Amino acid sequence: MLMIFKKFFVAWVAVLACLFVGGCAQPLLEDIQQASDYTYRIGPGDSVNIFVWGNPELSTSAAVRPDGKITVPLVEELLASGKTPFELARDIEKVLSTYVKSPQVVVMVGGFKGVRDQQIRIIGRIGGGGGGIGRYQGKSIPYERGMTLLDVIIQIGLDQYADGNRASVIRNINGELKPYAVRINDLIDDADLTANVLMMPGDILIIPDAYF
Repeated sequence: MLMIFKKFFVAWVAVLACLFVGGCAQPLLEDIQQASDYTYRIGPGDSVNIFVWGNPELSTSAAVRPDGKITVPLVEELLASGKTPFELARDIEKVLSTYVKSPQVVVMVGGFKGVRDQQIRIIGRIGGGGGGIGRYQGKSIPYERGMTLLDVIIQIGLDQYADGNRASVIRNINGELKPYAVRINDLIDDADLTANVLMMPGDILIIPDAYF
């Protein structure tokens, strides 16, 4: 966790230097598009529906607690966060096999917050809050397969003081966090769909103030 924080801090400082000092040309995100092997992983705040075939008394729903665990009939303090629904179902089967012969479990997820490492995190001039220069806000939204920059902007909104063409995305590339430029103003104001880049799980979008 400390190593991840250090990498993010270095990338954050690099972005701030480019945004506020100037003279730093970031590569465009549209030039380094990646294929996603994204698989959803359960996170705190999700709800899980557990179906135990032939045992309706054991079928139930549970919320994933902030510590990432769930408690359901005959299954106590089981870690759910970070697992796929398939993996969680197999873990529940292992516990239930002590009490039930050959249990068959299916897990379905609701809520869809996911683990933090897969969320899209946004900081800066978002949400149409106004209030003058310097009022930044932060927000996290669940990633969805095929999500684009436009999808993100539709969800978060854009403040009137935002400079969308100086926005940056910090992305994990082969274990290294790197900043890339995106062109939100061109996308929104000029309908330039070449600026509508694909987002990836774990992307961090930074939207700075406009210069006046």
